Amino acid sequence: MAPESPSGISTDSLLDGIRRTRLVAIVRGNDGGAAARAALAAMEEGFQYVEIALTTPDALAAIREVRSAAPANCFVGAGTVLSQADVGNVAGAGGQFIVTPSLAPSISEAANAGIPVLAGALTPTEAYGAMERGATAVKLFPASIGGPGYLKAVRDPFPDIPFIAVGGVGLGEATGYWDAGAIAVGLGGPLFGNAASGGDLDGMRERARAFLSLAAEFDATAGNRP
Repeated sequence: MAPESPSGISTDSLLDGIRRTRLVAIVRGNDGGAAARAALAAMEEGFQYVEIALTTPDALAAIREVRSAAPANCFVGAGTVLSQADVGNVAGAGGQFIVTPSLAPSISEAANAGIPVLAGALTPTEAYGAMERGATAVKLFPASIGGPGYLKAVRDPFPDIPFIAVGGVGLGEATGYWDAGAIAVGLGGPLFGNAASGGDLDGMRERARAFLSLAAEFDATAGNRP
């Protein structure tokens, strides 16, 4: 059995939930308060897994705020987690999973502490290395470099690695990545726009509903695809 995270979600539970929902929201902005509001709005619309990038000012305070106010069965993590110190800071703020952009020292640090990790990788070598370090899943980043075809090629030798496509994935691209075998897609700008910097929340909510509908439609038609 996978170890229980000190923040209350096991690696298996996170992975199962992401597989089921197919969506991870990525909040990155220039205002921590706005980032927290955007994250909570996404959760209110139905997103269950939301990360707040540590490059956002006052990101740890935003994580604390979202953790305390999140709806039931919603989880907040931290993105751009690079160092061992970052892992400790995120855990102290109540972050429930971490996300990295690369093969950073944070992967092993979090995995050893039982905190689920979505580890950034681009090449087959990096993807394998991420899993060797204890990653829960591999964040293929930036996915837009090769598109769904590249994801499929990387998956061919690693059919058991769960991949999440992140980077340049919009409403028009998500289905292609799911078809290529991604368990989920990560959505930053195409979902939030400028909401995490104090911009339009209503438009963000509308886009959130569109992505959720697309995921539901994909699952409903799964039996009709070759």
